[in-house]
Amino acid sequence: MRRVIAIALAGVSLLGAATLAGCSSMSSTSWDMFKSAPPIVQVRLESNPPGADATTSLGAGCKTPCSVAVPAPDAPFTVAFALPKYQPVSVPVNVIRNPGAFTTPASIPTDPNPIFAELQPAVPPKPVRKPHRPKKPKPAAAAVAPAAAAPAAGSPFPDPNAGMR
Repeated sequence: MRRVIAIALAGVSLLGAATLAGCSSMSSTSWDMFKSAPPIVQVRLESNPPGADATTSLGAGCKTPCSVAVPAPDAPFTVAFALPKYQPVSVPVNVIRNPGAFTTPASIPTDPNPIFAELQPAVPPKPVRKPHRPKKPKPAAAAVAPAAAAPAAGSPFPDPNAGMR
């Protein structure tokens, strides 16, 4: 009788070992079903003027005014606003994780909310002016020589320096 019990226990232990060996070959991805999905944060995007393309650094985007759902990141992210004929604007967004208590649920707000961007008109580039080149001065020696010389004898005008000599 003891022999039968010992053989039965050995068989059960071998069967259990084979079953456990099969469990260890299961991939770790099968345990992912127990992990919860990352929480989703609803983000409101607005701009002045409206109609700008708003794109988050997390990938989601839309035309303002709009609202997008993004997975709550662990770090801050940015929202880029772009509109033709306006300068692009990038707004940093902080994610605040408020753990829930026994009677209150956890919340994940963003700061700022709504996310607002004031777009400035793009200033057209000023035309590049060519540098102003000064006119070439006339030779000074030629200009001084006639003034120093005595007026010609056939001049109808009297010599202005005649009385000073």
